[in-house]
Amino acid sequence: MKRRELLHAMAATMLAGAARADIGGGPLTLLVAGPDGAQTSRWGNASALALAPGFPGAPQILTQAQGGLDGVTGGNQLDALVIPDGKTAAILPGASLIAWLTGDSRVHFDPTRWVPIMSGGASGVLVMRAQPGAGPNLAGLRAAAPLRLAADQPQSSDLAALLALARLGVQTAPVFGLRGIDAKTKAFAAGEVDAVFVSGENVPADVGALGASGAVPVFCLGVQQADGSVAADPLFPGLPDVIAFNGNAAPFLDGAYQAAAAAVRLDFLMVLPKLTDPDAVALWRMAADAAIATPALTAAASASAITLQSATILSAGLSALNGGATDQPDLQAYLAKSFGWQPG
Repeated sequence: MKRRELLHAMAATMLAGAARADIGGGPLTLLVAGPDGAQTSRWGNASALALAPGFPGAPQILTQAQGGLDGVTGGNQLDALVIPDGKTAAILPGASLIAWLTGDSRVHFDPTRWVPIMSGGASGVLVMRAQPGAGPNLAGLRAAAPLRLAADQPQSSDLAALLALARLGVQTAPVFGLRGIDAKTKAFAAGEVDAVFVSGENVPADVGALGASGAVPVFCLGVQQADGSVAADPLFPGLPDVIAFNGNAAPFLDGAYQAAAAAVRLDFLMVLPKLTDPDAVALWRMAADAAIATPALTAAASASAITLQSATILSAGLSALNGGATDQPDLQAYLAKSFGWQPG
């Protein structure tokens, strides 16, 4: 080995050792973007316990809850106040990415520059009322148009369904103001809506409950792969994803849909701030890989129909947001024209 290469290797080893000593020398912090006791907070507490043994010296990881359910306040704090010294990571809901994508005026963070550590992948499935003589396919969707879709608002996980249907050329008449699966299921059972988009935790159970009222699955969002592709959802074998239906939408709808779908596939994401030292990043990722394999975290994920994912898969999901970023003005104009919606 040449002298220059030897010195470089020695310096890298010393830096890695310094990072290990710095992180292992005291408690670490996991910033939780959401209220204490809420869903993201519960994942934060469970993840902190599972991550700690994976660090040298098994330092305590303290959780710090900040802001509301959509994660915007926590995301702002991550970008504005967290020093990238490797001692503080953040866990956020996928809803924070939807707020960024739709141009919420409260958002002052850029998720495309966060450093991925791990995530919880979720399913997304559109179900509709079975149509006599029409199967659960694109023809059935178009036969039911204008499709009354149960929805919270455009700035929610329902954005992925709204864009998917627009991409497929299916006319919709969304019924807004239905927040949460209970309200949507009740509206479907009462015949007030024709379709429901189910996402997040416990999707198979929620789809089953809607099936009791005559709903049939039509398509899903698929599962994010490390290479950037989207695979079939193993929880819904044989159910096609939106891309399989093709469609002749405007290019911005393709980019916006793929960005929204990537966000909705994330029940939660754990990241470090931009510019974090690579050696500190490596330690967090090593601890995350070990945490993903722990029985306690695995059991919690399985009970919620969530898939624990490594940094490489989360990185592919965040990369999909880059395409949506270029289409943000067109997306916001589309939402305003189609639904009279303006970002808050």
